[in-house]
Amino acid sequence: MFNGKTIFIAGHARLPQGMAAKSVFETLTITAEIDAKYGVVLEASCTLATEHGREFIGRLLKGTSLNDGVDDAIESIQTYYRGKAANALIAALKDLDLHFQQIKAGGKTKLPS
Repeated sequence: MFNGKTIFIAGHARLPQGMAAKSVFETLTITAEIDAKYGVVLEASCTLATEHGREFIGRLLKGTSLNDGVDDAIESIQTYYRGKAANALIAALKDLDLHFQQIKAGGKTKLPS
């Protein structure tokens, strides 16, 4: 049962040419379920073409607190992900963080206390 203490946010970025996922998606999307109070990523996924890639990015982002920013997560992507989508993953993560910060600042939807 849903408890209302998490939010689901998506971040998007353009995929580079020559990627397998480009034939299915025009953009790369990172989705995350985030603890609304602490900003911690509980689960994350993305639209990379392989299940292994999607799971790897999910594990990489899990536990990241958006309240602390995404610099550490970006550094992890740069260090541990060596695929063509690295820049798109970083851009999508920044977009996801932007949406979270807007919500946190009282934008369209206010976070529960």
